[in-house]
Amino acid sequence: MDQIHRIRQLFYEQGHSISEIARQTGFNWKTVRKYVDKDDFNDPDPMPEQKNLCPKLDPYKPLIDEWLKEDKTAPRKQRHTSKRVHRRLKKEVKGFNCSYRLVAMYVADKKKELNLVRKKGFIPLNHNPGESQADFGAADFVENSIRFSGKYFVLDFPYSNNGYLQLHYGENMECLLESMRAIFEHIGGVPTEIWFDNTKTIVTKIILGGGREVTERFLRFQTHYGFEAVFMNPDSGNEKGGAESKVKYTRKNMLVPVPHFLSLAEYNRQLLKECDEDADREHYRFKDETIEDRFVRDKKALRKLPEVPFDTALYTQVRTNKWGKFTLNKGKHTYSSSPGLAEQEIWLRISAEFVEVMDLEHHTVVTHRRLYGGDDEYLESMEWLPYLKYIARKPRSLRNSGIYGMMPENMQRYLDSCKNSDRGKILKALSELTERTGFDSALQTVNQAILYQAIDEDSLRNLYRRLYADVPPLPPLTADGRIPKVSQMPSRLTDYDALLERRCMA
Repeated sequence: MDQIHRIRQLFYEQGHSISEIARQTGFNWKTVRKYVDKDDFNDPDPMPEQKNLCPKLDPYKPLIDEWLKEDKTAPRKQRHTSKRVHRRLKKEVKGFNCSYRLVAMYVADKKKELNLVRKKGFIPLNHNPGESQADFGAADFVENSIRFSGKYFVLDFPYSNNGYLQLHYGENMECLLESMRAIFEHIGGVPTEIWFDNTKTIVTKIILGGGREVTERFLRFQTHYGFEAVFMNPDSGNEKGGAESKVKYTRKNMLVPVPHFLSLAEYNRQLLKECDEDADREHYRFKDETIEDRFVRDKKALRKLPEVPFDTALYTQVRTNKWGKFTLNKGKHTYSSSPGLAEQEIWLRISAEFVEVMDLEHHTVVTHRRLYGGDDEYLESMEWLPYLKYIARKPRSLRNSGIYGMMPENMQRYLDSCKNSDRGKILKALSELTERTGFDSALQTVNQAILYQAIDEDSLRNLYRRLYADVPPLPPLTADGRIPKVSQMPSRLTDYDALLERRCMA
């Protein structure tokens, strides 16, 4: 990606021809043209099969790693090159017979991992149309009656003083990329350059001399949309004062009072429209122009949106424990998958809002709301549907399955009171109710069943319909003079028949 980014930078920003780039980089002109014309830099296989890089080198990798780690404390001009590593292995390791190309591939990959590759960077001094600055702020909000201490991303355009914001539950790579993509698509273009702080979300290393090493996902996103990333000096937020001011302005004018809404995704779309409306005001410096007037020139300078949108989700693989659970955020956030996936490798697709669990064939098993916070405590998200479906097929093993111990106490007590022959039907009914309106509704139905001592499937379903079906309650009947007095009814069915026959004749 570094080489591809360099090719596109030489062509689009510095105006070199394809032939000149081929001479400078040493690549074939067909290769240069391929990456100049390419408009989709999504990972072609976000969930690739795990491969061992250079397996023939496995016996020698620990020794190579040790040499390269020692280079971190050595002068730059006295560090191992691929050729030097290959020569040392041939000289010092008996029986070594791997090719130089194999060694070079592994050394190049390991140097990137150890941040031993130098890069150059620069910071422009003037703000031209199409340039922008990015920053995060903190703000509370209430979604569907639940209060969150969240973060919001701001993209400011200093030339026009226009800006846009997007609200999130936290601050991570997914929140950053989703915010930028949403704003790019809303304004119909991409800033020529964006100024950033040295946040750990993006920057992995600050290199002496002003360079930055960034995460591959950010570099892939940057190359896909074609903007230049500019990073401030450490502890120098004042260098992008426009974004700092916009963070304060948007909080005071768009997030006060604390916003209440039902859906964060819908509210973020509303915020983009509010930002458009806010631009219809006088510019603080150029009194004869509005912000919207100047933003027209910003938009003319924007880069064209690529035809293919960028997939901002993170794809990663984790291993579940014996209960089918796994952890994220350094073990502080626990999620469930399925008992059928216990002690196995599974795939995750992680966005800013959701954690989608998939099996190795990439079939969705369950989707969680992503957990945020929990720095001082451990948080857990439990989706019961796969567990209830699994145990409903094997009701006799409930007590010994491990799933029984994870259930709420009331549900344990209720299942203990059911007959063995009915337990499978009860568990199947609970899984259906959970799939329909969530596990909390199934648990509330169980609590009502305990209250009424209803321990059969039909009674459980009737209680659920009474609680959650959209059926209007009937008013109580009251006795009045229109109801006739009824004498003692006959006690034998033949007497009923005779009575009905006389009524019909009458």
